[in-house]
Amino acid sequence: MIPGGAGNPAGLAYAFKIVLLAGLLLAGLPAADAAGTAPEAPARIALIIDDLGNQLQQGKQAISLPGPVACSFLPDAHFTRELARLAHARNKEVMLHLPMQAVDHMAREPGELRLDMTQQQFIGTLLQHLDSVPNVSGINNHKGSLLTRHPGHMAWLMQAISRYGPLFFIDSRTTTMTVALQMADEYGVPGIERNVFLDNVHDHTAVSRQFRQLLASARTNGIALGIGHPYPETLAVLMRELPRLADYNVQLVPVRRLIEIDKERNELWQASWSRSHRVAKSSKPSP
Repeated sequence: MIPGGAGNPAGLAYAFKIVLLAGLLLAGLPAADAAGTAPEAPARIALIIDDLGNQLQQGKQAISLPGPVACSFLPDAHFTRELARLAHARNKEVMLHLPMQAVDHMAREPGELRLDMTQQQFIGTLLQHLDSVPNVSGINNHKGSLLTRHPGHMAWLMQAISRYGPLFFIDSRTTTMTVALQMADEYGVPGIERNVFLDNVHDHTAVSRQFRQLLASARTNGIALGIGHPYPETLAVLMRELPRLADYNVQLVPVRRLIEIDKERNELWQASWSRSHRVAKSSKPSP
């Protein structure tokens, strides 16, 4: 019943509000709440599980995590091909976890990209690794605290990625001196950087704390990217927490979608800055 009757202005306003809400719902648009405030848009996160391919059962458990959790595989690991095909069949993004030289020169990884490689050796190794991971859609670095700070080698990498196909690149940020995303942008390779490592400490409490930090970062900045590994503690925390994301007003999205959202936000900011800059210039008094 409309309060005050149809002849009452308050009643007419109430009726108009009901019609407006119905129209928004029918149009698939978010309706305002009773106070007239639009519901807060969810923050977005993406997740990557690294170091897959060496262990079959832990790999299958990672692939079974709910939602679009990306799976990143070490090249030529024993179970990489089998698990990558399974991940793709489960609609998970498949990534290459690309070994790169770290600052600790002695801790050499099999098949890592190194500073002492020629460009031909570098590109040949990269292409071999890409071919070892079926249905690959993106790359993130495994280690690389030395290599990712060198613009020349990162230029080789991004140039090859741009020619290979529609791949994206995720900077795992194993060093604060990385230039990987800068070079990705120069060569038109879509990319974004890691915000939170979930499991530097292999402990349920520590992983839970890092997951909460990921959510806090997403709520503050709108988006956030987390990287974890197929440790039992990490998988247990994610299996418990991912179904609860709606309660936190957070949405899990594919990595590529997070990159698109980040790009859209940056373009909107640049357009806004450009408009405000033009207005500021035009508002100056003429000499």
